[in-house]
Amino acid sequence: MLEFDPVNHQMTTLRSFDELKLGEVFVIPSRTVTEAHFSLFQALSGDNHPIHYDREYCKRQGHRDLLAHGFQVIAFTAAGAGQFPHVLGDSLVGFIEQSSKFLKGVFPGDTLHPKLTVIDLKRQRTTGVITMHSTVHNQHGELVLEGEHKYLVRL
Repeated sequence: MLEFDPVNHQMTTLRSFDELKLGEVFVIPSRTVTEAHFSLFQALSGDNHPIHYDREYCKRQGHRDLLAHGFQVIAFTAAGAGQFPHVLGDSLVGFIEQSSKFLKGVFPGDTLHPKLTVIDLKRQRTTGVITMHSTVHNQHGELVLEGEHKYLVRL
């Protein structure tokens, strides 16, 4: 009988920095944004601006409903929600940089489809930096967010 080794209990096949390819896509599962997400984000961030939590205020500002905070939308691009960090395993050191552009509003009931695409691989002496283009589309196919993530990995 083979003994169980938790180190070998992996979600996917491990790959090294050098095995990644430019243009490689890592899809993050889609999610429908709910009012619970708004409440939890407010509790976490402490942001209590009425544009995120007061429907009547939002209507007076010309929005159809509560408007998601930009950082709340960025959270849907968390690489850990998909396969990317599992592919790298223990070689992943950390998430080192992020930038985003918010192109359309996100409202309760919208379904978001995040994706990360490898756009640059910079080899250093003992580490590498992986740059990913991040996108989030809504259920209508509209691009609501785009940006970049950078990750540091051990070679």
